[in-house]
Amino acid sequence: MYSVSYLGKRVIWSSTIFSIVTRSLCSRSPSGGGDAYNNGFGRIENYLSGGTWKGLNLDCDVDDKPSPLLESLGLAGGNGNNSSDFPRGFSLRQSYFDTVKSDARKIIEILQQDAPGFDAKLALDYLKLRVSGLLVREVLFGILKKFNFADKSRWAKLGYKFFIWSGQQENYRHTANAYHLIMKIFAESEEFKAMWRLVDEMIDKGYPTTARTFNILICTCGEVGLAKNVVERFIKSKTFNYRPFKNSFNAILHSLLVVNQYRLIEWVYQQMMVEGLSPDILTYNILLCAKYRLGKLDQFHRVLDEMGRSGFGPDFHTFNLLLHVLGKGDKPLAALNLLNHMKEVGVDPNVLHFTTLIDGLSRAGNLDACKYFFDEMIKQGCMPDVVSYTVMITGYVVAGQMEKAQEFFTKMTCDGQLPNVFTYNSMIRGFCMVGNFEKACSTLKEMESRGCNPNFLVYSTLVGYLRNAGKLSQAHDVIRDMVGKGQYVHLVSKMKKYRRF
Repeated sequence: MYSVSYLGKRVIWSSTIFSIVTRSLCSRSPSGGGDAYNNGFGRIENYLSGGTWKGLNLDCDVDDKPSPLLESLGLAGGNGNNSSDFPRGFSLRQSYFDTVKSDARKIIEILQQDAPGFDAKLALDYLKLRVSGLLVREVLFGILKKFNFADKSRWAKLGYKFFIWSGQQENYRHTANAYHLIMKIFAESEEFKAMWRLVDEMIDKGYPTTARTFNILICTCGEVGLAKNVVERFIKSKTFNYRPFKNSFNAILHSLLVVNQYRLIEWVYQQMMVEGLSPDILTYNILLCAKYRLGKLDQFHRVLDEMGRSGFGPDFHTFNLLLHVLGKGDKPLAALNLLNHMKEVGVDPNVLHFTTLIDGLSRAGNLDACKYFFDEMIKQGCMPDVVSYTVMITGYVVAGQMEKAQEFFTKMTCDGQLPNVFTYNSMIRGFCMVGNFEKACSTLKEMESRGCNPNFLVYSTLVGYLRNAGKLSQAHDVIRDMVGKGQYVHLVSKMKKYRRF
């Protein structure tokens, strides 16, 4: 059986993508519907994955080479070291971006007119625009936004028409990011065959298929039961670009973790062993997370043993997972011993480790231990952040201890931590649970006055509780206020069907 002391000081710090840790604890839904703890607040895999492709900016950078025009304007890559050039360079860059956005709006307006008797391609040619990667990105992003309000199939066709037209323009060649965006458009419109044809086209034209490509495909095909087909194809692919991962299997494993395909993670790991590839700390961390999420704790410990025998000690992320497991198992003493062991082997626990532990203990209902480790975190010089406070507040809300939740809410603001949308949602839910709907509604107004925009979960939480209490007029007022602000208009029909039991 695994022992932390068995691994001793053989701590190996991973240099993988996991070196950037996301703070996704607040995914736990404080909405009040169903099991509050099964809705994912602080699910440990979120620490390792960083979110799904639907939340990613698939075009965070444009892979076009700087054009001569940009270079002549000084926009190809900064203004050198001369700080006096900054105002002019910044102005030129901003002017260029504004022009691109304006051109993108014109293109979308033309595409919207596409119909029999109107040649959209001819109209686009008439604009005589210079097509660039940035322009293509702006147009395709704009089309994705239109999906909330218009016919998806039609917009997919218009997006592809623009994709074809732009790819035919002089001095422009589509980037891999452009392919990813049009693939996402097809994914949103459930045009699966068209999406796969784009993948084949990418490969034929020499574009690398990356983890980003895989993410789009696995998210889409996983929903229709074809996830394993995608994995098999990528395992056999010779063009799969696996940077920054050690090997393509790690890229696939990481992508599967993102979309909660835990059983497929087990299968991919077996294929990895068949290929004779050696797992690294990243591989083990993902496999451990999968075993834990599947409830296979005996296999979880066997993987830890195997990791130790392979010469890998727990790293920052392994310890984080172990703390969550101990917390959710309501083993505060074992968790305290592990924290002490971490310091012995040179891994100083930080706010993430303490917050993960507190979240686990909160799920186990041990709020006394939560408070102890919260105070211990401060004693050790780790100042709690908004996520830490939100975990504590939500724990007290779920336990029905609204006074304690209010104390922590006040304390966090006094300590200079601004509540985020998840914090406010927990408070609104708490006030609703104790029947203080006046305070719940005033909290909604308070968060708006502080510049924290409510998300759909906040609105649906309040509306659901108001309806449950028979306060239909007040629920309608909340919806009307939301629509009046132009927010989540496309989800109003969903909210009208919303029920809380």
